[in-house]
Amino acid sequence: MASSSDFALTVPSELESILRLKTVNYFVTRRPWLDLYGVNVRPVAPFGSTSRKPYVDSSLLHRCLPDELLFEVFARMTPYDMGKASCVCRKWRYTIRNPVFWRNACLKGWQLSGAVENYKILQSKYDGSWRKMWLLRPRLRTDGLYASRNTYIRVGVAEWKVTNPVHVVCYFRYLRFFPSGKFLYKNSSQKIKDVVKCMNFRSYKADSVFGGHYTLTDDKVEAAVLYPGTRPTVLRIRMRLRGTTTGANNRMDLISLVTSGVDNNEASAYEEDILGVVEGWQDDETHNPDVPAVSHKRGMTPFVFVPFEEVETSVLNLPVEKMDYYVPG
Repeated sequence: MASSSDFALTVPSELESILRLKTVNYFVTRRPWLDLYGVNVRPVAPFGSTSRKPYVDSSLLHRCLPDELLFEVFARMTPYDMGKASCVCRKWRYTIRNPVFWRNACLKGWQLSGAVENYKILQSKYDGSWRKMWLLRPRLRTDGLYASRNTYIRVGVAEWKVTNPVHVVCYFRYLRFFPSGKFLYKNSSQKIKDVVKCMNFRSYKADSVFGGHYTLTDDKVEAAVLYPGTRPTVLRIRMRLRGTTTGANNRMDLISLVTSGVDNNEASAYEEDILGVVEGWQDDETHNPDVPAVSHKRGMTPFVFVPFEEVETSVLNLPVEKMDYYVPG
């Protein structure tokens, strides 16, 4: 039988180990997905492949999400969400490589080219791989806004010849593209989190948002938008599309920005295709003597793409006192 002195010696050590365990649990982050580690999961071929063979998968994650359900989930994802999902595990990566997902994305992204032309480009330039075509072929993104943040210095009013104040003026150019060949344009001092609410065809006319048409040839973008009024003016934009990483297409460099006058007959056709009206015009050409052609040199900062899910947290929402100049990269 243990004596009272022996019991008195063992109690502090047990309490000390319990306290140490609680301290470790407090500092260590719990990761329940680690329970799936160590489970051998054999890689599988993409869904629908002829080399696919049935087998018993012991992973809890794969038992909850069979191939048929995975296929339906991935079919409703955007290509960028599928790229994130492919990093979850090996099986998801192999499943997402199914060309069906990328074919649908490519045909929707380049629907202006037509299905026949897209198939020709697929075979001639991208070795028949829809995924390779999606990553390497330039395209305009439609899941967010392109924003150009511009600043300039304006001299203020001098007081008593003692101070010479200056002001940093900040304004934005916003573009939203649609697969149909139309786009929306807004020039405003509002932040992107406030502008995104009105960049749609239902409310754009009441918020000084103007609609136009665009074309994409390789990495060159040509767009035109009409400012209606007593002296209608057309804004012609030429841009070059690029990306900070492969497949990003998240930057656009402004090549030229020209405003010209149009006559009333040309202005009446802008709803159909204003870009077709001004096609072939020179930079100094105008069809209204009251509105001269002007090639703008200010406000040529490159456009930066901001997805819809990031407009609230984008650095473009920072005020001038916190970010006087923005380097798009």
